[in-house]
Amino acid sequence: MVWQQVYDPFGNMIISTALAAIPVVVMLVCLGFLHIKAHIAAGLGLIAAVLVAVLAYGMPLDMAGRSAVLGGLTGLLPIGWIVLNIIFLQQLAEQNGTFKILQDSLSGITDDRRLQLLLIAFCFGAFFEGAAGFGTPVAVTAGILIGLGFSPLAASGLSLIANTAPVAFGALGTPVITLAKVHGYDVMEVSAMIGRQLPLFSLLVPFWLIWAFAGRKAMWDIWPAILVTGLSFAIPQFLVSNFIGPELVDIIAAIVSMICLVAFLRVWKPKTVWTSPSMRGNDASASEAKPPRPVVSHPRSELVRAWTPWAILTVFVFVWGLPPVKNFLNGLFAPKFPIEGLHNLIMKVPPVVPTPHPEAAVYTLNLLSATGTGILLAAVIGALIMNYKVLDIVRTFFRTLVLVRYSLLTIVLMLALGTLTRFSGTDTTLGLAFANTGVFYPFFGTLMGWIGVAMTDSDTASNVLFGGMQKVAAEQLGLSPNLMGAANSSGGVMGKMIDAQSIVVASTATRWFNKEGLILRFVFWHSLVLACLVGLFVTLQAYVWPFTAMVVH
Repeated sequence: MVWQQVYDPFGNMIISTALAAIPVVVMLVCLGFLHIKAHIAAGLGLIAAVLVAVLAYGMPLDMAGRSAVLGGLTGLLPIGWIVLNIIFLQQLAEQNGTFKILQDSLSGITDDRRLQLLLIAFCFGAFFEGAAGFGTPVAVTAGILIGLGFSPLAASGLSLIANTAPVAFGALGTPVITLAKVHGYDVMEVSAMIGRQLPLFSLLVPFWLIWAFAGRKAMWDIWPAILVTGLSFAIPQFLVSNFIGPELVDIIAAIVSMICLVAFLRVWKPKTVWTSPSMRGNDASASEAKPPRPVVSHPRSELVRAWTPWAILTVFVFVWGLPPVKNFLNGLFAPKFPIEGLHNLIMKVPPVVPTPHPEAAVYTLNLLSATGTGILLAAVIGALIMNYKVLDIVRTFFRTLVLVRYSLLTIVLMLALGTLTRFSGTDTTLGLAFANTGVFYPFFGTLMGWIGVAMTDSDTASNVLFGGMQKVAAEQLGLSPNLMGAANSSGGVMGKMIDAQSIVVASTATRWFNKEGLILRFVFWHSLVLACLVGLFVTLQAYVWPFTAMVVH
């Protein structure tokens, strides 16, 4: 039996929108205000989503259940698989002491916490976003920061803030390529348009990051280093996105930014060194922060041994992200499982799509090509280099699995919630509410991308969900479809810091379990304000000269 989605089941968009928002509101309130554990909050949100989908939207109960199962499987692979294996590598490095040597070597570049944040959270994180995406950068950088002695809230929240500007071109340009392929945009045109929106924020985010950590005065004390970091990322981001394509934007920009910052720090030092591992004295986790350690020098052989597992990780993550490698590995093993009773049985209808078409519901068990598998192999090879015995490697893996079990459950439940909202059409109801804002649409259309990422945990998924709607609405309002397609992705990057999956990844990487609500409350206003700034900039591009000259028509 085919079920057709209904986006305004009550004939009143205010009522329908309010109902559609209930599952997300339930989860966020439970997390952010009631301090309920994340897996329980996600479960309550999922129950609310099932009730709204079935009772308000008329979705058959069995379809709702199958949608949730599909989302849960996606939560395990690829998302949970990444989290498990990056924590596994971190556990191996901590147990044999090489992680401490790595921390000492990073402190040797600079012992100023603000500059460490720029180097690790922004530059290093952007590289991993460009190579892999899907939670990898937050998992890696938050883990390194907590090891350097940053407080759990600082390591978690600041990694999330830093992982914004690179997201639109993450995982070798996957969000942009998917937007173009699914909704008929020209990939170079929409890549160029995003590249004319985000560089401003790539310059702004490093300043914002240090301000959030240390305050305005401490930020201005190191403004030259922040400017070097932002400019050396923003300029390559603009050039590569406009003249080469979306695939290597983040990787090239991140490498250039890292090189420029390290080179600059060889000739410039801050007047005062900021050694506090917590945020501006009001960090709720300050009591749990490790005190700053004195910089310790190590023999070159020890440094090489400590960095080798992470160098291997970088290579494996990059290689695993290459399309030819993914295609080869998928050719070896990637069975597809159409979800019986759901696949092609749910019909999307206008105005979301030009003509009605069925929604595919296929789970692909791409275990070999999954980024988490590359991380696992890197961890095993790194463990052998660190002189671990095979039995000890296996024991550490299963200890890690026990350590992150509740985080994996949370990710499964949250992805189940997000997938159910997509198949039931409730997320589309929220998008249509934004699309009905007329002349203010450039601003609210950008926020549509923001809420899309916050709900689906992915800029790629948000582009799939709302990219077509952005195109239709732009054409009806006489705006450039490229402008609004790009705005969906550019606005979406600011939603990445509040999506449930990223918050759980951050809390897991920092071992700050059951504190997801504190992290959410810290990053939420940063996310909303930055998303509104992107919306204002897109509005200027839509209506005000000379910003209109930047638009790719």
